[in-house]
Amino acid sequence: MKKKKQLKNTFKHSLSSIKAYSLVEVLVAISIFSIAVSVPTSLFISALRNQTRALDMREIVDNTSYVTEYISRALRMARKELNPPTCLFSYGLNYEETNSRTLNLVLYNGPGIRFINHRDECQEFFLDTDDGQLKETKDWQFPIPLTAKNLEVSEFKFELSGEGQGDDIQPRVTMLLEIKKIQSELPKTTVQTTISQRNLDIFY
Repeated sequence: MKKKKQLKNTFKHSLSSIKAYSLVEVLVAISIFSIAVSVPTSLFISALRNQTRALDMREIVDNTSYVTEYISRALRMARKELNPPTCLFSYGLNYEETNSRTLNLVLYNGPGIRFINHRDECQEFFLDTDDGQLKETKDWQFPIPLTAKNLEVSEFKFELSGEGQGDDIQPRVTMLLEIKKIQSELPKTTVQTTISQRNLDIFY
């Protein structure tokens, strides 16, 4: 019996000697741990978001640069419409703005520009308002998209000067392009450029 009592007393003494944490100490420890974890986590999320924005911007810039350079090169080499007209509305035109076209019995709506390229093909660049893509067609064939599917073109405008035969102004095209990436935080990117026709504007 004495041994049992001694063991009981020893167990009670050992329990009483154990130091426990108070609720305040536990809450303070949890708070410090949460701060220590949240700071690097927020920095990682911010860095990841900035990297995503940078990649989105690079994709927009690359695609916009390609499209503007490709269209500018084609417009620069445009030729006059001959008589009788086969591509543009009338004889002597260098460029013609369009709003709709029918290609392979399919109607496409959206602003565009039509001209005769250096290979004597009837070429047109236009914005397909149904899917927000810039497209190209040659000799009334099926259109080919020039911009990626994850990019949306909201504006595609032209201002023509000297496009007719009865003026002394060298043909020029001012093009405005507004583009953004779908489901991206980045705002719309606007590009404007002016292209002058390479051939001299003379009667022929």
